[in-house]
Amino acid sequence: MSASATPTPAAGRRFFTGFTRLCKGLAVILFLAHILVHLFPSAATYLTLIPARTIPFAWNLVTAGYIEQTIPGVIVSIVGLLLFGKVLEPLWGAKELLKFIFIVNLSTSACVFVTTIVLYYITQEESYLYTPVSGFYGVLSGLLVGIKQILPDQELNLLVLKISAKWIPSIVAFISVAVSFFIKESMSYLPIILFGIYMSWIYLRYFQRRLEVGLKGDPSDEFSFSSFFPGFLRPILDPIASIFHKLFCGRSARPEGTGQTLDGSQFPGSGSIEANRRRERGQRALEQRLAEKLAAVRNAEGTPPPKQQREDAEDDASDKV
Repeated sequence: MSASATPTPAAGRRFFTGFTRLCKGLAVILFLAHILVHLFPSAATYLTLIPARTIPFAWNLVTAGYIEQTIPGVIVSIVGLLLFGKVLEPLWGAKELLKFIFIVNLSTSACVFVTTIVLYYITQEESYLYTPVSGFYGVLSGLLVGIKQILPDQELNLLVLKISAKWIPSIVAFISVAVSFFIKESMSYLPIILFGIYMSWIYLRYFQRRLEVGLKGDPSDEFSFSSFFPGFLRPILDPIASIFHKLFCGRSARPEGTGQTLDGSQFPGSGSIEANRRRERGQRALEQRLAEKLAAVRNAEGTPPPKQQREDAEDDASDKV
């Protein structure tokens, strides 16, 4: 085996390590919840979101997001949580990541509940009231939005394609909508995914506290609602988005320190400055993780780091003298 091929196994092992304690704990909760509903099927009645029973069992707005009723679903949820959390938690911190997951999960379930009630009154179909809805896909979609915000220009290798991280949430939404036309069972996941993307964007755009830049939310153009769509649609979407911005979230985009005027409008260029800071912070975190992976590979190979190599060379030279 050639020397150039030896780092591959170590690098592969490193890909499946470094998971945070918070994400491991949540992964255990997802696994145990899956086992619980399989051992005791009646538990799904109290833990999943059943709109007709949500009023007395209001806690299912929280618990439904952690109930995966299929084996592929729980596997995808656990793997996605561990991988996405490993990227976001070093930048946000464990407390902020947990807060984000809780808010996105609760708001997504609330939106699904309201949507099913509205659909029932429109169609008079009782299936909307009594079909159990659950799954962690809303939070997973939200974590993808977080990666879009922090590392928008990071390229991901998907099979033979290289796709920027900023387009991943949009691709997931498009595929979910397309699949729902052909696979009826996937319809139950569609509102969870779409509301997960939208509610996570609302939180990150207007409410997440960003102490390092003195702002609440992310006012940059690179994270606007129209940034989820192709460029030719943005002139149509921007005016519509601005109406909803003023109607629902106008008071939320207030200055916490710098970057915005007293009336809530941005200083010229403040959005670009904040976006550049976000990219630099994400790039530093990425470089740090790459350095850690390289150090782990060298340790696995028994190769000392460059500094140690120089010291060893100097010691050898002094011994020869």
